[in-house]
Amino acid sequence: MSIADLAPQPLWQWFSDICAIPHPSKQEAELIAFILDKAREKGLHAEQDEIGNIRLVKPATAGCESAVPVVMQSHIDMVPQKNAATSHDFSIDAIKAYVDGDWVTAEGTTLGADNGIGMAAILAVMFSDDLVHGPLEALLTVDEEAGMGGAFELRQNWFDAEVLLNLDTEEEGELYVGCAGGVDINVQWPVAWQSIAAQDTESPVAFELAVTGLKGGHSGIDIDKGRANANKLLCRILLDLTSQLDLEVASLQGGTLRNAIPREAKALLVLNTNQVDELNVRLSSLMEHIQDEYDLVESDLCVSLTGQTLPEAVMPAEALTGLLSAVVACPNGVLRMSNAFDGVVETSSSLGVIETTTDGIQVQFMTRSLKNPARDFAAQRIKACFELVGAEVCIENAYPGWSPIDDSLLLRLMQKVHKATFAREAGVQVIHAGLECGLLGDKYPDWQMISFGPTITGAHSPDERVSIPSTARFWQYLVASLSELSQQPAGSFKVL
Repeated sequence: MSIADLAPQPLWQWFSDICAIPHPSKQEAELIAFILDKAREKGLHAEQDEIGNIRLVKPATAGCESAVPVVMQSHIDMVPQKNAATSHDFSIDAIKAYVDGDWVTAEGTTLGADNGIGMAAILAVMFSDDLVHGPLEALLTVDEEAGMGGAFELRQNWFDAEVLLNLDTEEEGELYVGCAGGVDINVQWPVAWQSIAAQDTESPVAFELAVTGLKGGHSGIDIDKGRANANKLLCRILLDLTSQLDLEVASLQGGTLRNAIPREAKALLVLNTNQVDELNVRLSSLMEHIQDEYDLVESDLCVSLTGQTLPEAVMPAEALTGLLSAVVACPNGVLRMSNAFDGVVETSSSLGVIETTTDGIQVQFMTRSLKNPARDFAAQRIKACFELVGAEVCIENAYPGWSPIDDSLLLRLMQKVHKATFAREAGVQVIHAGLECGLLGDKYPDWQMISFGPTITGAHSPDERVSIPSTARFWQYLVASLSELSQQPAGSFKVL
């Protein structure tokens, strides 16, 4: 079955169209043009602000013109992640989405249900002819996954809405009223590459040491699941090996995005031929301990050695030891759980990328927290680790969290709709991920906001999938919520 034939058909047809057009972060132009062309064909008011965000406007259903104005919001871009064996160019290739039982997933890549499903739902509403709603606007933002550029630069005084429905969460039956803020930490490690020391004593050999098979995932939503970080694991192994062997390292490469838990990492090693057997013995012993640590979480964890051509240069021993020590010592994973929300992470850090350049090594982290001071302190801890060993550290792109409103009229209404629709109340949550609501609330402080979505698992990884039955219920709830909001008079949701 084609995904375009699934129900609700308007939503899935839009999602099929979205999958067909490449739209990784910073490469959304073709999809934006497609949406704007379709909107103008439909007769909707459509425009962009200076950064590229889309605003669509749809008049109210007859008789609902005086209802509270509502804006629905999702982001346009997707995370481009693929399995090592998958041949896919996210800049030109369509996502190969397919039905797998009760799920839609993709062939060896991220699916882009984050946030393509939310975007598809918004477009299905805006293009509908038979739904009941008040005055509607749509906000589709750019560059969310790579730094929230669209939300940062959103034009002010552009929208008339009092209520924002963010459709970018991934657990059906939960209403989100708050989220974590985040900040990027970029480390530049200058390296004066040198010739291979082993060349002076014995015939040297080179190997690629690779950590593969990890689950990875979203560095906010999945950070509490105890998954291994390929970059941290690789450096842990190398630090042990270099303390026992005359090992040199020519390059390090792991992860591709600062906001995804890295699934794979590799290093190019050089050592004397007479130490190869010892390398294998030591590595085997290390892996017994590591696999024992992660046996219930990372069942596919694999560490391999593959022969390679000798490189031209390697890192000096002192620089290598400093880098490995800093990576192993720096905070990563859950740093503190919330006291206010049971089972919710307050503060975390994730080492997303290690990359070798001609000038040295670059390392990228992202820290998140429900509390901005805790976010900033976590970033300072990472900065201190690397500055102690001579690296250059830049902390940038900080964005605020979204704090819940204590007594939200919107939350009460959404709970009423959920109970009427499904005979039960929804859960109420904050999420340890960077929804754009914090930044949007800074631009439009009068908005009341809430976030919800269908069940999506494996976001930011090639295991990403979205539940088909959950998507149908998500659509049902969105339509019912818009209908209920159409009965609420304008002015009743203004934040005082």
